[in-house]
Amino acid sequence: MTFDILLLLLAGFLGGVLNSLAGGGSFITFPALLFVGVPPIMANATNTFSSLAGYLSGAFAFRHELKAHKKELIIIIGASLLGGSLGAWLLLIAPEALFQEAIPWLLLFATVLFIFGSKINKWVSSLSGKHKYASQFGAVLLFLVLLLVCTYGGFFNAGLGIIGLSYLALAGHSNINAMNGLKLVISSSVSLIAIILFIYNDAIAWFEGFVVLVGTLIGGYMSAHISKQISAKHMRTFVIAISCAITGYFFISTYF
Repeated sequence: MTFDILLLLLAGFLGGVLNSLAGGGSFITFPALLFVGVPPIMANATNTFSSLAGYLSGAFAFRHELKAHKKELIIIIGASLLGGSLGAWLLLIAPEALFQEAIPWLLLFATVLFIFGSKINKWVSSLSGKHKYASQFGAVLLFLVLLLVCTYGGFFNAGLGIIGLSYLALAGHSNINAMNGLKLVISSSVSLIAIILFIYNDAIAWFEGFVVLVGTLIGGYMSAHISKQISAKHMRTFVIAISCAITGYFFISTYF
């Protein structure tokens, strides 16, 4: 038990640092929860719970940038709550064995998003510049894209921030600070509604979740100091290496 606590604290700490500096903390925290014996669906729900504090504090930090987007925030929060609840519901009704088989593919998808996220965002930005959506059809299409993004986030939290940024680029945003703030609002809203459903269905491992949460808070706080010692580029390289290794491990353990 002591080893499990130390492992989860360390995973939470590393996850908090990574989320603050480069993203990708779920590549550490989610497998750690599985390693200590939390069932896959419960581990995913618990990971969402442990990530919420970081999303909320991050969104609060961008509160001034968000003031200029009050009308859009209503639509974003509404879609996030709807999509997040749908994704969480799909997770809860999924058979444990089916979700376990899906884990390698979900991690692979999140890994690809992490590696190529900036290129995807640039491509989406150029696309939105060439094909400006007009009329009600364009608005409906954008809302459906946002709903799909949030449904994914409610089902599997890893990679949500990256595809959230892609949606915002598609919607025509270019101010990176505002985009980060809106992205964190999406992540916060999706996670919050998903957690409510997870609590109602008793799908959160509270003890393990709180241990990871403590670790993420410490890691997030220490990230300012660590950023002076290690560049974000090196942190990103570390995340890519870890995510590829973990994804490969789950493919081997699941299918071989």
